[in-house]
Amino acid sequence: MKNTFFIAMAMSGLLFFSCGDDKNKKEPQEVATVETTDFDYNVDQFADLRILRYQVPGWEQLSLNEQKLVYYLVQAGLEGRDIMWDQNYRHNLTIRNALEKIYTTYEGDKTTEYWKNFEIYLKRVWFSNGIHHHYSNDKLKPDFSADYLRTLLTETNTTLEGEAFDVIFNDKDSKKVNQAKGVDNVALSAVNFYGPNVTNEDVISFYSKKKSPNPDKPLSFGLNSQLVKENGQLKERVYKSGGLYGPAIDRIVEWLEKAQEVAENKAQGDAIGLLIEYYKTGDLQTWDDYNVAWTAATEGNIDYINSFIEVYNDPLGYRGSYENIVQIKDFDMSQKMAVLSENAQWFEDNSPLMDEHKKKNVVGVTYKVVNVAGEAGDASPSTPIGVNLPNANWIRAAVGSKSVSLGNIIEAYNNAGSSGRLEEFVHDEEELALEKEYGQIGDKLHTALHEVIGHASGQLNPGVGETKETLKNYASTLEEGRADLVGLYYLYNPKLQELGLVDDWKKVGMAAYDGYIRNGLMTQLIRLNLGDDVEEAHMRNRQWVSAWAYEKGKAENVIEKVTRDGKTYYNINDYDKLHELFGELLRETQRIKSEGDYAAVEALVEDYGVKVDQTLHAEVLERNEKFTSAPYSGFVNPVIVPKMNDAGEIESFVMEQPASFEEQMLMYSKEYSNLPEKN
Repeated sequence: MKNTFFIAMAMSGLLFFSCGDDKNKKEPQEVATVETTDFDYNVDQFADLRILRYQVPGWEQLSLNEQKLVYYLVQAGLEGRDIMWDQNYRHNLTIRNALEKIYTTYEGDKTTEYWKNFEIYLKRVWFSNGIHHHYSNDKLKPDFSADYLRTLLTETNTTLEGEAFDVIFNDKDSKKVNQAKGVDNVALSAVNFYGPNVTNEDVISFYSKKKSPNPDKPLSFGLNSQLVKENGQLKERVYKSGGLYGPAIDRIVEWLEKAQEVAENKAQGDAIGLLIEYYKTGDLQTWDDYNVAWTAATEGNIDYINSFIEVYNDPLGYRGSYENIVQIKDFDMSQKMAVLSENAQWFEDNSPLMDEHKKKNVVGVTYKVVNVAGEAGDASPSTPIGVNLPNANWIRAAVGSKSVSLGNIIEAYNNAGSSGRLEEFVHDEEELALEKEYGQIGDKLHTALHEVIGHASGQLNPGVGETKETLKNYASTLEEGRADLVGLYYLYNPKLQELGLVDDWKKVGMAAYDGYIRNGLMTQLIRLNLGDDVEEAHMRNRQWVSAWAYEKGKAENVIEKVTRDGKTYYNINDYDKLHELFGELLRETQRIKSEGDYAAVEALVEDYGVKVDQTLHAEVLERNEKFTSAPYSGFVNPVIVPKMNDAGEIESFVMEQPASFEEQMLMYSKEYSNLPEKN
């Protein structure tokens, strides 16, 4: 039935994209559940988390060499898993090893509430790659006592002491990433990108002295290193073979070398070779050379993302988190999506940006639907649903970028079941009907526009530095909001119907606008504890876009706040005017980026994106209590098992699904623990 559903919808000229942004951990909006297959997508649920499985369409159609390539790339990614744990927090590996030893060796009473809470805590730590929540960045709080943990340690002959023990229960290092205004963000962030006593001022001063050989092609200083103080002097510890994380990187390189041997073509093989050289040397010029080669290598059925890439975990946006995603091309859907790439210049030319901020020649934008074959690091268990890379502005301008939608991940989300939250928060039956008929399409098209057009659009003014330098701790949320606004502006445009992407552009746009405002002003609040500010970059951008549009449209009642039976709803009265407002805000966000206007971005984000109406938040949380479905989801990965012939050569593969979340997590720790507890 699922295949029939997709075929029928494709025949009507509709495209299926995920609603996500590059690096975004957001899941698709709650929509009506589609019919499921016999495949069991659901694995486990605990705390605020749900664990799912995904299938890998197209695997059987690959040649043996292509399957080998996928397998080698997946293995390379898993070998670096411990890097992400250590990057997230300096005590994570010590704590994980102790908790896992307790879990696997404890022979005491496992029926008590304390033991059940211990299991939940361990699962939460696994999910977040450490002791801080994967989304809120708050330290996870165990529902068992320090005395109980001491008892477990004693009975299993396990050692966990000193700060690594105390930090589980005290208030130290309470935020992995602290993005608050007016504080020393580096000093108050627990993330392990910086050594003790390193401050915001240290980081800014250190990198202000770095000069790229070619100012027009600035290197990504700080991307692959830890910045520490030794004898009062700042020093980088570079991630490379023989350097920081060297034991894991050496294993990554071994698998990448195997992958290079079975590359589908020369361009792909050359790119993998440059990635290997980068891992061996840590040289940032080689990183840029690799990204240029990787971006240009668009032929073939297999692609991948691997290395230190996204900078969301760095409060100042310099250092990249380790990440791996291995992808198999979805041939049919990628062909349909080519229409957006082919028309990228039209979208740029017709955008509401100031003329001086428009690109005269949008180059190299590719967008594909892919099916994930394996993920690791910052992409697992919590995965993005769309990715646009590389991040360097000059490479985007000169060479282009690759955008992908993770099709089988979206399929898993949509088939795993609906909680009913949609019906609770829509304003009326008309909004519900629009969402049910057009919500998934609008949601997914938003990703396509965000990735292909949004991140590729606009240009910096001559002489303006990189966004991370000019906009600092607001750079990430500004960029994501800007790309969101590109998508919102064009979702409500007849051009989409002219291109054959939708059959009713207005209704698709209306459904998309309803969903965005509903989420930005209300439903995403279920992810926060009462009293919290909004800190995660994507949540901030969804709130400041929505709140700005709501306030600016008040005089004309563009978006109406409705109270009915003690419940709050937001109803869009004028979609045409909201479209204009999104255009105005897009123009302003591009100006801020192009000019590097820090004062303006600070005002925009702090005024609209950070603070939460506590009365509304309490109401939303109360309304959400009746729903049992967890607000966050993540995935176990299928396990690719090679079958060998008598000569010890791979002759085939079997793809297996793990039976449980804990089975996979323990297997990963057994097979891919390549780092010492202290690095």
